[in-house]
Amino acid sequence: MQSSIEVQGATQVYPNGTQALQPVCLSVAKGEFVTLLGPSGCGKSTLLRMMAGLLLPTQGGIVVQGKRLSFVFQEATLMPWASVQANVRLPLDLAHVPRSQAEVRVARALALVGLHGAARQRPRELSGGMQMRVSIARSLVTDPQILLMDEPFGALDEITRQGLDDELLKLWQAQGLTVVFVTHSISEAVYLSQRVVVMAAQPGRIVDEISIGTPYPRGDDWRSSTAFHTLERHLRQCLSDASGATA
Repeated sequence: MQSSIEVQGATQVYPNGTQALQPVCLSVAKGEFVTLLGPSGCGKSTLLRMMAGLLLPTQGGIVVQGKRLSFVFQEATLMPWASVQANVRLPLDLAHVPRSQAEVRVARALALVGLHGAARQRPRELSGGMQMRVSIARSLVTDPQILLMDEPFGALDEITRQGLDDELLKLWQAQGLTVVFVTHSISEAVYLSQRVVVMAAQPGRIVDEISIGTPYPRGDDWRSSTAFHTLERHLRQCLSDASGATA
C-alpha cells in the first residue's frame, strides 16, 4: 500500500537539552485515518508539526508524498474582523489565486462543511462548533491530499464534538483524504480511527498501535457497543501501562 507519510527515526530535542521525542518510526498509508493518542506532553503535537514541516526533526527524517497538505490547529484561529468567506479564502489570496476562481472554491468548501449560508457572517456571530467548521473549510479550500488535525474539537461540548466527528468522517471518505488526527480522548480515537497510535510521555514515544477494524459508516450504535467499550478499556490500559500507573 502506498504511503503518504513516512516518519524515519525522527527525534526532537529542545535547545535546553530536553528530549521531547525519542526516535519515532511511523508509516501512514494513502487514504488512511490515523489517530495519535496520549496524555499531554507526550509529543503528539510535536510529531504532527514535524509531519507538517512546521518543525524540523533534530535527527531522522520525514517524507511526505503529495504537496497539498493542510493543518487544522486546536483553535479556529480566524480573523475576527473578516467575514467567513474571507477567512476561508485566505490561503488562496496568499497564493494569488484569481478572485473569481477563489470564490468558487470557497463556496464549495463552505458547502462541504454545511456553512454555505454563513459566508457573510463574522466569527463572533458563530458558535464554537461553527467556527471550527470555518477552520476546516479553510483547510479544504486548497484541495489537500493530507489533513493534519491537532485536537481540533477538544474545547467543544460533547454533543458538538460528536457531531463534528461524524462530519469529519464523511469528509474523509468523500474527499479521499489521508488524515492524521491528534487527541487525548480515548473514545474519540476509537470512534474515528482505522488505527490508533498510542504515545507516552517523558520522553515522548510510540508504545503501541491498535487497529480498529469496525467498518464505516459508524454511529451511535457503534459508540454503545460492547466492542467499542472493549477497545476503550484496552487503550486505557495501554496508556496506564506506558505511564507506569496502576489501572
